[in-house]
Amino acid sequence: MATPTVLPALPQNWHEPTSPARSISPVVHRQLLPAGPAYLAHVRREINKLSFEEYDQQVEEEQKRLDALQADGLNGEDDLGVGDEEESPELLLLDPKEWKKQDHYQVLGLSHLRYKATSEQIKIAHRKKVLKHHPDKKAGISNSTNDDAFFKCIQKAFEVLTHPEKRRQFDSVDPYYLALEEDTPTASDFKGKDKDHGFFFKMMGPVFEMEARFSKRTPVPMLGAYGDSKETVEAFYDFWYNFDSWRSFEYLDKEVNEGSDSRDDKRYTEKKNKSERARRKKEDTVRLRSLVDMTLGLDPRIKRIKQEEKEAREAKKKSKAGNTAAELKAKAEEEKRRAEEEAKRKEEEEKTARAEAKKAKAAAANAAKKARRAQRAAEAGEGS
Repeated sequence: MATPTVLPALPQNWHEPTSPARSISPVVHRQLLPAGPAYLAHVRREINKLSFEEYDQQVEEEQKRLDALQADGLNGEDDLGVGDEEESPELLLLDPKEWKKQDHYQVLGLSHLRYKATSEQIKIAHRKKVLKHHPDKKAGISNSTNDDAFFKCIQKAFEVLTHPEKRRQFDSVDPYYLALEEDTPTASDFKGKDKDHGFFFKMMGPVFEMEARFSKRTPVPMLGAYGDSKETVEAFYDFWYNFDSWRSFEYLDKEVNEGSDSRDDKRYTEKKNKSERARRKKEDTVRLRSLVDMTLGLDPRIKRIKQEEKEAREAKKKSKAGNTAAELKAKAEEEKRRAEEEAKRKEEEEKTARAEAKKAKAAAANAAKKARRAQRAAEAGEGS
């Protein structure tokens, strides 16, 4: 049974409150205008037939979307996964004066993308690097105002990679791919691997994928697989033997000596650069042609296609020889049949001729007999 609650006694100094001096204001009718965020939210709920919970959830999702599009700093950009590569001590010690020797993609943290990096990814990577290596930030940390060397490298990398022509020139001589070109497989790497078809495609497939980025024509046929048809293989080699490359070597041009205003020096440098570009272009064409020649000589599909064609020719030859023998046999049988029919026909004709001659002889004998009888009858009539 519940225990009753006992209220405490009133304090001794408590007095009952007196009535207020002022009277309550009279009721006044006022017109309310439908306006303000609350009313707009009410209208949206009514139009879309949403409950308060559903409307609040929709507002929250829309706010998240706007925050992702208009976020400051790095928010909303990390999902692209660029500009976060680890920076080696050697990279941070780059000399901005030797910017032509630096790997611009590595400086911006785009080593895993390189020529495949989009303009948006380059901008995001640059922004991250600037926020991380800005001289003002470094000065606040190290109390030094001369710590902007790598920042200059970042700015130069961004300048090159956001300029279409300069980026194409750098991509032509990307140090990462130049190193891979030096490690291109040679014929000696395939000795004893004649029957290992997978090894050939594993080694040479990536090489042609790397070279394909220089093609003016698209799509570029890749090396393919062992089971490709003769037409596919011929189309591959036809394309690569007539490869049209946009690769250039202006990025390696030597600069005119600083402080020199001599026109002769400039003309000499430009002439030498032009000559060097032509030489490098020619060497690159020869290199690619030699690569295709070597691939053609090692391609197991060529051997397979030649063997299939040889077998097809032999099968056709055998089939043709078999057809000739059958034709000769049929012809001999036909001639024999005709000879037999001719002999039979002649025999029938001779038999018919003999029968006719016998009939004629019998008829002649009967006629002679009738003549003799008639003669005897006449002689008998004269004697009487």
